[in-house]
Amino acid sequence: MTVAGVPLPGHAYVPGMNARHAEGAFDGVRNSVVAGMSEAELADTQAFRTGLIYLEQGFYWEAHEVLEPVWMACPEDSAARQMVQGLIQLANAYLKVRMMRPRAVVRLCDIALGHFAAARQLGGKRVMGIEISGMQRQVETLRET
Repeated sequence: MTVAGVPLPGHAYVPGMNARHAEGAFDGVRNSVVAGMSEAELADTQAFRTGLIYLEQGFYWEAHEVLEPVWMACPEDSAARQMVQGLIQLANAYLKVRMMRPRAVVRLCDIALGHFAAARQLGGKRVMGIEISGMQRQVETLRET
């Protein structure tokens, strides 16, 4: 199955519950990120776009996996770095829901909210094409469940 032209993994990996994907399974997507890319270029990478789709479609471990190189390529102390770190922590929080670890969910939601607040402070209402207030609402809703 594909969403917006992005093929979805065969299963959503949940540590301790099912099989991990083969080593290097996401390297093709991860390799779309090159050091020195601008924020706009990073937002347009296959890794970033795929990470957002995976997050939206419930592939949380996989989202973290493909968003990590984007985060690593973002300039230190930038709104983009804070945004991507917030997305990664949100994916981790959703994964912890599946792993039935409610305290970890709350802790990760708090971390994600901190990153989104920092992104807003550094970059305004939208960062990398994403409305920060929408992400904050999503995290707050998850935190309350």
